[in-house]
Amino acid sequence: MAGHSRWANIKHKKAKSDAKKGKVFTKLIREVIVAAKIGGGDPDGNPRLRTAVDKARENNVPSDNIERAIKKGIGELEGVNYEDHVYEGYGPGGVAVLVSVTTDNRNRTAGDVRHIFTKCGGRLGESGSVAWMFEKKGMFTFDMGTISEDKLMEVAIDAGAEDVITNNEDRVFEVYSAATDFHRVKETFNKKGLKYILSEISMIPKNTVKVEGKEAQQVLRLMEELEEQDDVQAVYANFDIPQEEMEKVA
Repeated sequence: MAGHSRWANIKHKKAKSDAKKGKVFTKLIREVIVAAKIGGGDPDGNPRLRTAVDKARENNVPSDNIERAIKKGIGELEGVNYEDHVYEGYGPGGVAVLVSVTTDNRNRTAGDVRHIFTKCGGRLGESGSVAWMFEKKGMFTFDMGTISEDKLMEVAIDAGAEDVITNNEDRVFEVYSAATDFHRVKETFNKKGLKYILSEISMIPKNTVKVEGKEAQQVLRLMEELEEQDDVQAVYANFDIPQEEMEKVA
C-alpha cells in the first residue's frame, strides 16, 4: 500500500499547483455532473455527489460552478452527456493499472488511453483482467509530526475505520475504511480537529509489485501521462516504488 499512498500524496501536491489548476477544476466539475446525473442532486442522499462536492470545495472550486454542475447533472441546465468507464491494463514490470474515465466520446478516449499504455511500455487489457486485484476503500493520510499514533488509532477505530498503518518511509499514518464508512470517518476527523493530508475513496491494491530503476521511471511516466489525459479522472496501480524514485516526479 505504501507505493499507492506515496503516489496519491504526490498527485495531491501537484493538483494544488497553479499551472494545473484549470485542468483539475474541469475534472472535478465533470465528476460533480456525472454524480448528480446518476444519483440525484442532493449530496446528503447521494454519497458519490457528496464526495465530489467535498473534493471540489477542498480544491477551491467556486460554489457557483459546483451548483451549475449539479443543475447540469440533473437536467435543469443544458450540458454535455458524460459517461463513466474503467480501462484495465499492465504497465512495465507487470504492474496492474486501473484507469477511471468520464467521457463524452468513448472511442476517442479508448484510443488515447491505448496509445499512452503502448508509448510507455504497457498494454491495455480486457475488462476484468486486473480489477480483481483492487478493493474500493476510503483512505486518509496524516503527517506523523502532527498527531500521535495512539491518538489517531483511538479516534479512527471509534469512527469505524478498519485499519491504521504506520508508513515510516513516507513519514505518514495511513487510515483505511470501508468505502461506505468514508464520510462517517471523515466527519469524525473533522469534528475532532484532526488535519489529514489527503482524504479520498480509492482503489487500494491487495498486493504490490516492486519495480526499480528504468522500469520504475517507465511506470511513473505511464501514471503521469494517463493522469494528464483530459478524460481521465483517476489512475490506480499496484506498484511499490522506492521513495527516491518517486521523488524524481514530485
